[in-house]
Amino acid sequence: MEVRARLTRVPVRVRRGGPLWVVPVVWTVGLGLWGLSREHSVWRDEAATWQVARRSTADIWHLLGQVDAVHGLYYLLMHALFTGFGPGTTTLRLPSVLAVAVAAGCVTVIGRHLAGNRAGLGAGMALGLLPAVQFYLQEGRPYALVMAGAAVSTLLLVMPLERPASWRWAAYGVTVLLCGLLNWLSLLVLVAHAVTLCWTRAPRGTWLRWAVASTGALAGTAPLILFTRTQSEQISWIPPLTWHMLIGPAILLAIGALGAFLDRPLPGRPSLASVALPLLAVPLLALTGMSLIKPLFLDRYILFGHLGLTLLIGTALGRAADATAPRFPRTSRLLLPLTLAVALTALLPQSLAKRSPESRVDDVLSAADRVHHLRHPGDAVLFIPAARRDTALVSPDAFSGLRDVALAESPVTSGTLKGVEAEPSRIRAAILRSHRILLVTDAPGVAKRDSAHRDKAKRAALRRYFRPVADESVRGRRVTVYERLPEPVRGTSPSGRLQP
Repeated sequence: MEVRARLTRVPVRVRRGGPLWVVPVVWTVGLGLWGLSREHSVWRDEAATWQVARRSTADIWHLLGQVDAVHGLYYLLMHALFTGFGPGTTTLRLPSVLAVAVAAGCVTVIGRHLAGNRAGLGAGMALGLLPAVQFYLQEGRPYALVMAGAAVSTLLLVMPLERPASWRWAAYGVTVLLCGLLNWLSLLVLVAHAVTLCWTRAPRGTWLRWAVASTGALAGTAPLILFTRTQSEQISWIPPLTWHMLIGPAILLAIGALGAFLDRPLPGRPSLASVALPLLAVPLLALTGMSLIKPLFLDRYILFGHLGLTLLIGTALGRAADATAPRFPRTSRLLLPLTLAVALTALLPQSLAKRSPESRVDDVLSAADRVHHLRHPGDAVLFIPAARRDTALVSPDAFSGLRDVALAESPVTSGTLKGVEAEPSRIRAAILRSHRILLVTDAPGVAKRDSAHRDKAKRAALRRYFRPVADESVRGRRVTVYERLPEPVRGTSPSGRLQP
């Protein structure tokens, strides 16, 4: 049988089925809406999205010229949503919920066509339960959207069609392009798809169409890739790759290999393993190799690789159900729901933890609330490090009436995320002109040693000329109120006696 036929022929019994993807989509949306506000908390990464989305389009473009160009498309999207629906945790996180739901629907369709109904349903239902996916399911960042785009592009690549359609390849190219503009490391999905085409021995015509669509996506993303190289200092904090960082990925690859071993291709279609295993392994191995040259290894950059993992989990569940069907037909029908119930129960403590404020390193909104209750009219405010100014940028009303004595140029004017602060000598002089100062910094368990000269100057002035009168730590952030020490009366000794 020719490979072209294997890629396009679809048994009638599969195509006549109902919309099986609806069940995983509804299931995933339910998982995403569960505890969506995380007790009304927003952590530092999401705070970047929040404060940029509230800027004007012109101000966002100004920012992207200085920093965070890699997230430009996402910021513009969130700006449109914040403008239309107002800022809030629901507006911030709902796009990620819907994106993972789209991905769940896509893997259901892929799994159904390549390995049968049970495999497709198992894959779609399992996606939202994967621990890493649960974290980004409710995250106001672009990684879930990238995963949705990767799922759609994979569906467009392997979805069997009776008649070749040019719109499918055009849609494929546009989808990959959008993924690349959301995060250009998502272009690793093209390498995974190339492995799939090699594995299935795709005909020359398929290779040609794929090459044209991929070239268009790469050409559209190339300017962003070249420009973001000038902003590489942003990722200088990523630690070098170590062997213990690879333990988790190695476990995922082992699980995926087991699922690939259990895969049994259906007649007239390529194996599910030929699609899923490259999707899981290629981005992971490629990012590992890149990280040996420059530290880049963060699992969120290749979150879309979990699409391959969930497809392989689905095929393992489908294989198990098919194996038990001849002797235990009733048990085979209950295998999938029972497995999901057991998985949901086993993962319940982790699911609850990921929906709590403590699942993130800090909470911007709770710190702003403490500032609101501790402030007095005319107080000054300091941030250590300067990035903690996101507390005021997300909740400006809580800082109303406070003077940011270290700030020389605002974040909006300077086109930055944290603004430009004055020189240490000017900051010290401004501190000495203040009588009461609120310091917003990291809580003791999270704080790092001050490295910037400005931050050291702030600490030194506060220690020498001020005393703390209130100190509250809440969800990874700390708010301390300092009052100016009384100055000694001129002409007296430290003991209070007059000098001769």
